[in-house]
Amino acid sequence: MAHARIPCLLIRGGTSKGAYFLAEDLPSDASSRDRVLLAAMGSPDVRQIDGIGGADSLTSKVAIIRRSSRPGVDVDYLFAQVAVAEARVDYGQNCGNILAGVGPFAIERGLVAIQGAHTSVRIFMENTRQTATAIIQTPDNAVNYDGDSRIDGVPGTAAPVIIEFDDIAGSSCGTLLPTGNVVDRLDGVDVTCIDNGMPVVLIRATDLGCSGYESVASLDADAELKGRIEAIRLEAGARMNLGDVTDRTVPKMVLISPPVAGGSISSRSFIPHKCHVSIGVFAAVSVASACLIQGTVAAGIAHTTGHDEQHLSVEHPTGEFSVRLRLDNGRLASCGLVRTARLLFDGHVFVRRSAFDLPQQ
Repeated sequence: MAHARIPCLLIRGGTSKGAYFLAEDLPSDASSRDRVLLAAMGSPDVRQIDGIGGADSLTSKVAIIRRSSRPGVDVDYLFAQVAVAEARVDYGQNCGNILAGVGPFAIERGLVAIQGAHTSVRIFMENTRQTATAIIQTPDNAVNYDGDSRIDGVPGTAAPVIIEFDDIAGSSCGTLLPTGNVVDRLDGVDVTCIDNGMPVVLIRATDLGCSGYESVASLDADAELKGRIEAIRLEAGARMNLGDVTDRTVPKMVLISPPVAGGSISSRSFIPHKCHVSIGVFAAVSVASACLIQGTVAAGIAHTTGHDEQHLSVEHPTGEFSVRLRLDNGRLASCGLVRTARLLFDGHVFVRRSAFDLPQQ
């Protein structure tokens, strides 16, 4: 047989798009699985012309899902970021946008039974060893994708997917403030290193000679600025218990400034070498969390209410991302958000048989 047919759902989750697979439909050996994922997405190739990837890091993502054997959990979710121009699959982070499609996938594939007008799906996130609950609209005994919820970065409206997180502090680094400090001075610049779902380094834009309101294109074209950010990132990675992050996609780097559109804070996120047109789900959670911690570089410029439960709007180049945070005696207790998702196709992706056998180049 020249090709292998692998069952796959293509789902838009939040502002990303990914291929969703049952774990049992992929090779159990990690190296073989990576070769298959690279072949399926069409990497390495800047156009991903021979695969289903969209030639962009936001559309070259994979969710691998299995029925969970963990008490109180429905499914285990492993996120894979498939590099576009490199033969590399990165499992070193989570993705909250692709997470938005895990609940619908679990229901579509029969891993979770519909519970009524709304179905709760408990999800164990393998990348960070933490748990979340997705609440999916399921009227008429099927997943509903149509609705009135709108998120910036996605045209039109769709049914809301409510995601409530258990404790995600220290998801990759072990603690909320992995360096032990609310502020560190790296390369002569004050930064806050935080991990509340995503390792992030926050820098006041003005400290790097920026306003923080520049366009994505102008920031991407500023080689000197990006070189400075990368130098800080490499030093921060070591201090955040992430080791050598030269070839990793974390920590994310975020330039922050006061809000200009009625939000809580303005952001320009790098993921990590290219400026993001918006901001990632967990990066937004980490940025919002820093706004509520006294002494961080964000606390001095963020607009907050002082209430125990707050909705913080993180402004980004194409809109905003709202995060709900709850405090308990001044400490972060829980967080949640609203995303949307849409099933794009249900079928098979064809992968050359050679991908199962040949060593990765």
